[in-house]
Amino acid sequence: MSTAGQVIRCKAAVAWEAGKPLSIETIEVAPPQKHEVRIKILFTALCHTDIYYWECKGYTPLFPRILGHEASGIVESVGEGVTDLQPGDHVLPIFTGECKECKHCLSEESNNMCDLLRINCDRGVMLADGKTRFSINGQPIYHFVGTSTFSQYTVVHVGQVAKINPNAPLDKVCPISCGICTGFGATVNVAKPKKGQTVAIFGLGAVGLAAAEGARVCGASRIIAVDLNPKRFEEAKKFGITEFVNPNDYNKPVQEVIVEMTGGGVDRSVECTGSVQAMISAFECVHDGWGVCVLVGVPKIDDAFKTHPMNLLSERTLKGAFYGNYKPRTDIPLVVDKYLNKELGLDMDKFITHSVPFAEINKAFDLMLKGIGLRCMIHLDA
Repeated sequence: MSTAGQVIRCKAAVAWEAGKPLSIETIEVAPPQKHEVRIKILFTALCHTDIYYWECKGYTPLFPRILGHEASGIVESVGEGVTDLQPGDHVLPIFTGECKECKHCLSEESNNMCDLLRINCDRGVMLADGKTRFSINGQPIYHFVGTSTFSQYTVVHVGQVAKINPNAPLDKVCPISCGICTGFGATVNVAKPKKGQTVAIFGLGAVGLAAAEGARVCGASRIIAVDLNPKRFEEAKKFGITEFVNPNDYNKPVQEVIVEMTGGGVDRSVECTGSVQAMISAFECVHDGWGVCVLVGVPKIDDAFKTHPMNLLSERTLKGAFYGNYKPRTDIPLVVDKYLNKELGLDMDKFITHSVPFAEINKAFDLMLKGIGLRCMIHLDA
């Protein structure tokens, strides 16, 4: 029986206030409006960005809210004006969008800075009418980055939906919608290490290990990991890491340690922590003359990046990378196809270390807060 055009009642994990466990509630999900798509979410995973906005330390509180943005599912219905998606399509909702009409989307030099659909963590409503599509007994529930995937059904702007090959296993490709592409693309598309070069990866979460996988695929001769958690080092070897540095083990800046280890600095570095000190270290550890540092982690709102201008004048390059430099609607379907054809060299099973039914979603939070595992797959039908 078709549910198109009707309000759907389903389960969602609602954050009622900062830092408190999510509550599984029965909510109402309104039909999609113009340029919107309603998606049945089958799998979702927890990302550090969800944690940051759930804790609300240094961010604008907006509750009650349905978090979640790394997910996969199937289109249930589409709103007016949606022509390139239809019910039954397999999709990945993406936290940032591609309208295909603005100057960024049309530019060959800008991949995902869409004027209309660029990530906005503070907006909790839909663009079409400034209202939410979620409610509980008439009380609005706010959206998160336009995706809100901690719900069995969600409504997303069509520009934030990537249609993918229906043969792709939705649980395996779920992390492509955020963490994997963010890290892997930062290395492959932005840092672009050459075969035989050295690469330093700052941070060994899922994004950092995806960046390490990118360095391995590019043929890096040495991949040096920097992390404060020594428990992550052994597991990281599976992702191509060859050496490990814990800044706490030294009485001098870690960039100096890496420069000494490599005889002048690494050829490329990718920072995936969001710590401004790690960003500075990642930049100052690259070799003068040709070294390239790529920043991926999101800093706190009041952070300031400080380095001596001579570090730039010595022909080091500092770059930023957002979502791995991929266009959400154009590139992500191709990434999934390459994964299916084994052309990426990525083993998604290595990233999915835990799995829980939807009712136990708070276990995923506990695991991430304790630094255990990489991605915890949450089964919304279970």
